Amino acid sequence: MKPQASLAAKVPTLAALAGAILLASLATSIVTVALPHLATVFSAGVPAVQWVVLAYLLSVTVAIVVAGRLGDLYGNRRVLLAGIALFTLASVCGAIAPSLGWLIAARALQGLGAAVLMALPMSIAKSLIAKARLGAAMGLLGSMSAIGTALGPSVGGLLIGQFGWRSMFVLLALCGAGLLVLACAGVGKTPAAAASARIDWAGCAWLCAALLGIALAATGSQAGIAVQPWALLIPGLVAGLLFIRSERCAEHPLIPVALFRERAIVAPLCMNLLVASIMMSTLVVGPLFLSFGLGLSEVGMGLVMAAGPVAAALSGAPAGRLTDRFGTDRVLLAGLLLAAVGLCGFAVLPGLIGVPGYLTAMLLMTPGFQLFLAANNTALMNQAAEANRGVLSGLLGLSRNLGLLAGATALPLVFAWLLDGTTLADNSATVIGKAFSMTFLGVAGLCFLTLLFAARGRLQACGHHPI
Repeated sequence: MKPQASLAAKVPTLAALAGAILLASLATSIVTVALPHLATVFSAGVPAVQWVVLAYLLSVTVAIVVAGRLGDLYGNRRVLLAGIALFTLASVCGAIAPSLGWLIAARALQGLGAAVLMALPMSIAKSLIAKARLGAAMGLLGSMSAIGTALGPSVGGLLIGQFGWRSMFVLLALCGAGLLVLACAGVGKTPAAAASARIDWAGCAWLCAALLGIALAATGSQAGIAVQPWALLIPGLVAGLLFIRSERCAEHPLIPVALFRERAIVAPLCMNLLVASIMMSTLVVGPLFLSFGLGLSEVGMGLVMAAGPVAAALSGAPAGRLTDRFGTDRVLLAGLLLAAVGLCGFAVLPGLIGVPGYLTAMLLMTPGFQLFLAANNTALMNQAAEANRGVLSGLLGLSRNLGLLAGATALPLVFAWLLDGTTLADNSATVIGKAFSMTFLGVAGLCFLTLLFAARGRLQACGHHPI
């Protein structure tokens, strides 16, 4: 289908794509508030009920690249509709789950459908939207992701209080059914982009094993797995090496090895991983500091933390329009610079002026990240050949998920290492504030390194000597 210069002509398509991202993000966060309730209902411990969240995240992480490749091979519309149908069916299974094991299995199945909902919208946008307007579409999709994540806990809490935990899955099933109708009407037929409709199943198996090992190594201790992380990480790394070997020999590889020889593809994926890990640090370490360092109640902490998703939702679409107007390189660098300034603000301002300083830093950092994401996603998808746009969209989602896992595990360890006592309650507010400042100085340094990496790449692309 020939791309259109105007987004107005693609409103039904963009509505369906935005709805897919919104629904997958909503399903990620909506059940988090239900964990204490589920522990009571099913008479289960916290490690057991955490699998209701982890099963979904692991399924998405493992399947997102394969989902993108299936879109390349069999047509994005066909695979998207199948993914929405699978998500809806899994939501129904969750709503009628008679046991915790059944519910966890339903969440894993739901994650497989959500992997399609996350992987294909950018690929479809690339095929339907003119290059000059692609940034606006990417900004819109970024806003939907932030809105879905922000709405999840509040919507989930409201539904549980009024109708019980099953109502969350009823809502997701109804939304899935509505999205299926919208996608059938709004997303036009898309032919297969790849030359051959054959998939490398051996490569899929090795990639899934590698990602599962890495993801479990990062999250296992949070879910009660009594195995050292390295015991899960080593098999994952071995499976990753076998995946690379398989792809080099495969006639129809899942991920063409040649893609990773192109800096214009590798650099955005690496930067996306780093930025996702930085973003996650504010969601994990931030509440600890607000509660123990600044002494906020749960209500006050929730209100302060809500400022980030709200700012992300409001700045996503303008970030996309700025990307179209000024180009991906300039907006990407500006976004990283603004985010780095905001991260430095986290290290300094809360210690000086308390909660207003925290909010100021967040309102600087969040739009910076939205500028980066809109520009980075647009730059990568502009590099995507027709045969690989789905797999690149999947890799972009995978790099984000791996970054979130890294940010949720590594950076809290740094924060804990900087404390004096073994628990937060053993430390004074001054010590906690100092640990928070040092952690975010390090995170700001990581963001500045990402900025230098991006600037160096731009100079090389322009034919200048690297800095």
